[in-house]
Amino acid sequence: MLKIRNICMLQRRWKSGKRRWNVLQHKKNNCDRALESFDDFYGSVYGGRWKNMRAALLTEHKYVAMVNNFGDTEQTCSMLELDGAINIKSLIQLAREREETGTEHSLQRQQTRAHYEIDDKLGALLRKQQEREVAAIYPSAAEDGHVLPQQLNYEKNNNNNNEQEEQTGSGSKQAEFKQSLTRALEHDVQLDSSRLVDPQFGTGSLYEYVPASTIKGMEDWVAESEHYKYYQTSTDFPLIIEPEAIFQYPEHLAIYTYEMGNCAEFKPPRQCLTGVLSHFLMDGASVLPPLFLQVQPGERVLDACAAPGGKSLLMLQTLHLDQLVCNDVQESRLNKLRRVMQEYLFDYKQRWAGKRLIFSQSDARNLDEYGSYDKILVDVPCTTDRHVLMHQDNNIFKPTRIKERLRIPELQAGILANCLRLLKPGGSLVYSTCSLSPVQNDGVVHMALQKVFTEHGITARIRDLSQHTALFSDIYRFEQPKGLKYGQMVLPYLPANFGPMYFSKITRNT
Repeated sequence: MLKIRNICMLQRRWKSGKRRWNVLQHKKNNCDRALESFDDFYGSVYGGRWKNMRAALLTEHKYVAMVNNFGDTEQTCSMLELDGAINIKSLIQLAREREETGTEHSLQRQQTRAHYEIDDKLGALLRKQQEREVAAIYPSAAEDGHVLPQQLNYEKNNNNNNEQEEQTGSGSKQAEFKQSLTRALEHDVQLDSSRLVDPQFGTGSLYEYVPASTIKGMEDWVAESEHYKYYQTSTDFPLIIEPEAIFQYPEHLAIYTYEMGNCAEFKPPRQCLTGVLSHFLMDGASVLPPLFLQVQPGERVLDACAAPGGKSLLMLQTLHLDQLVCNDVQESRLNKLRRVMQEYLFDYKQRWAGKRLIFSQSDARNLDEYGSYDKILVDVPCTTDRHVLMHQDNNIFKPTRIKERLRIPELQAGILANCLRLLKPGGSLVYSTCSLSPVQNDGVVHMALQKVFTEHGITARIRDLSQHTALFSDIYRFEQPKGLKYGQMVLPYLPANFGPMYFSKITRNT
């Protein structure tokens, strides 16, 4: 006779290895690595302001619309204005009028203050004259034999007593300090003399950033000392920083934006009667480096790292350029640049390609046409802070690209130093990045200036653009001047979510 046994069914959990949902949920991707690195690095650099920048970087950024002068220009401008967009040129004009009005008010205030000072001086002269007249008519107290009580002696005695007490107190404190040092030395306590601040050499070191020295895992993190080893502030080369005298907005350039706080999107470009596209959409901060380059008719201009082509197209839209050389290191990037030019330049093959527009494929560090360019735009490869937080592909924070990321400042300094040699004496360039890193910005400018002076004897001067960036204060949020030495920077800011974009204008000396 068969016995029926109780059968217990145990559920078996099938393992799926690396593809299990709980493994995938906790797995770090490239964007996560970038965000953690920025939290660690930028949090220490920008302090409490990093929280707002972080929120802006993680939000879709704003665009501006650059009208194509080789298409239906008037119709495109009307379409953009009907949608509520504003021409940047008109905003700059308003800022200039406001500045002139403020100057007039300040002159009026100075004149009013001068009148008040004159009235005060006249009043003082009248009072002295009245005192002399009274003294001439009435005898003084000394002549009448009256002696004034010596009240000041009592106060002097009190002051002397207080001074003696303070000196005695300070003396006792000094004695206590010496005794504590003696006890420390008797017990062989090691003192870190490198952290002592000698007053005769200033106290500026108290405010300098001290980088961290711990490593949090080389596969995902890099020490702060790695970031800051290129960042030096002491100069051992001639350095002149002077304000830029004139800024002229190109007459034929039409760029539209929405007012601060308006996050509306532009309509996509349409095809014009001439066969080209109506307008080009680009990050609003990207227009500033080519604008401050101030290209003029008759100049030979180089865009050292030209792809994807927005900045090159803007310089062509000024209608000032006689010849523009667009260089990039990869053929694929150059092909993308060519497609942009074909879409926006009328009669591209007959009027532009090979004549006024020349393409060059080379590493910008190896270009050798020294002293042959009037202006150069140096928009170097960088960590592309906004891109690496939003896109997994082509992300510099991929674990296998750590060495490449650490060498970025060296690559940037090499490109900038070589481009300074390509300039004619008296020529200017604008160096730019889309990074918040002080190493890739001011640090690289410092490295390049030192390199060209040491190796080639070339000196240059920095153009201070802060007076002219004030004209764009209704559009962008700029970094505080005290945080930068060689350039200016647009900060990510939610109501005006452009950038980041750092730019520095440098002129080679004759």
